[in-house]
Amino acid sequence: MGDENKAPLLEKVYFENCPGCRIDKKKDESTGLPYKEFFFMWIITLVNGLPISSLFPFLYFMIRDLHIAKRVEDIGFYAGFVGAAFMFGRALTSAFWGIVADRWGRKPVMIIGITSMIIFNTLFGLSVNYWMAIATRFLLGALNGIFGPIKAYASEVCRPEHQSIALSLVSTAWGIGLIIGPAVGGLLAQPAEKFPGVVSEDSFLGRFPYFLPCFCISFVAVGVLIVCYWLPETLHNHPESKTTDGTSESVEASPHPSDVRDKDVEIEGGVQPSKENLLTSWPLMSSIIVYSVFSLHDMAYTEIFSLWAESDRKFGGLSFSSEDVGMVLAISGVGLIVFQLFLYPPAERLLGPINLSRIAAAIAIPLLASYPFMTKLSGLALSVVVNSASLLKNALSMIIITGTFILQNNAVPQHQRGAANGISMTGMSICKAIAPAAAGVIFSWAQKRQDSTFLPGDQMVFFILILIEFIGLIMTFKPFLATNV
Repeated sequence: MGDENKAPLLEKVYFENCPGCRIDKKKDESTGLPYKEFFFMWIITLVNGLPISSLFPFLYFMIRDLHIAKRVEDIGFYAGFVGAAFMFGRALTSAFWGIVADRWGRKPVMIIGITSMIIFNTLFGLSVNYWMAIATRFLLGALNGIFGPIKAYASEVCRPEHQSIALSLVSTAWGIGLIIGPAVGGLLAQPAEKFPGVVSEDSFLGRFPYFLPCFCISFVAVGVLIVCYWLPETLHNHPESKTTDGTSESVEASPHPSDVRDKDVEIEGGVQPSKENLLTSWPLMSSIIVYSVFSLHDMAYTEIFSLWAESDRKFGGLSFSSEDVGMVLAISGVGLIVFQLFLYPPAERLLGPINLSRIAAAIAIPLLASYPFMTKLSGLALSVVVNSASLLKNALSMIIITGTFILQNNAVPQHQRGAANGISMTGMSICKAIAPAAAGVIFSWAQKRQDSTFLPGDQMVFFILILIEFIGLIMTFKPFLATNV
């Protein structure tokens, strides 16, 4: 038969008024990276991560100034519940925001999330009592559903071969936000104490010493909210979805989402949606559980690092100021940018996301074991060691989180990614809500057992962090994580 008699079995059809089809057409016509969309995605993720951990460098002093703790050793106990309030709120609503993102689009959820962040993050800086701080952090988390949809957006806005880059941008922007946020909090909190010649104790910033970092983050978020006007939507709004052939495919074995996307069965008028229950998909659920375990560890580490560094040396800490902690985290943030741009992409291509995550988790264990012994150092040696350890630890965490992102998005088709990431965010938020509260309680308890013969003081705290990291590492192997290799 001649070539003229050969017709394609399936011709791809784009719907004129469908934003998802416009994105798909653009991807099919261009093989390059979507730099503009990547920038939008990166800046939204970054600003969303800023307020989550920005309070940790000054939370110790904030709890002290709110006069809720009766003893210095109890500050960590109360600080933990303020840190947990955000994630508890997000745990309650993450699945809801994922459904909203699948129904009405990724963009509306992002706009609502940034708007609520501007309002409640600013109000948190104006907290006059402990319960106002708890309430504003809870509402900040409950109304911010960005992170789940942005992961779905990352895999939809680019071609399959660029997915690892897109998801590494999300995880790195998120990680940098979780680093720069505390840096801003540490450097700008208590301005009357740090800049007495500029800010007086009787001024507005003197009476509300934790308002300035919150306001600066909210101010940046206003600019990002304006940028969202040009953000393209990726969700299809015509009758579409996919059907699956019922086979179990490995999320690790497939490097790109198209490999495990359900096999499209196009019919006249659209595609019939699959009714598969995501909760019964073990490739998805196993990757979410692993992600949640590492998220619990990372959130506990974030709180413990600041509490440990700022506590007095007689309690096993470093006697750092909030400014010192902010500087350490700022250096880590700059280092993460360099790592993401130049080191992570070739390493991911060489080893694959899951093998790279396993190596990162294994390296993190001896690194964490070294922290309690840093108190024996001082001066320049202490500064170099703490900054190096913080940078390495945060880079390792970014590697692990990026790998779990890729596994999750590979496990589901587009029309279920919002809901899947909503489930993921719910699990992660529950773990991250437990982590600060538990970390605060354990830290407070550890400071009261400095003379114990078994893992005295903060050695117990870091031992528990090591145990969680080890459990996460074990769970990245068969038979727990669904793989074909």
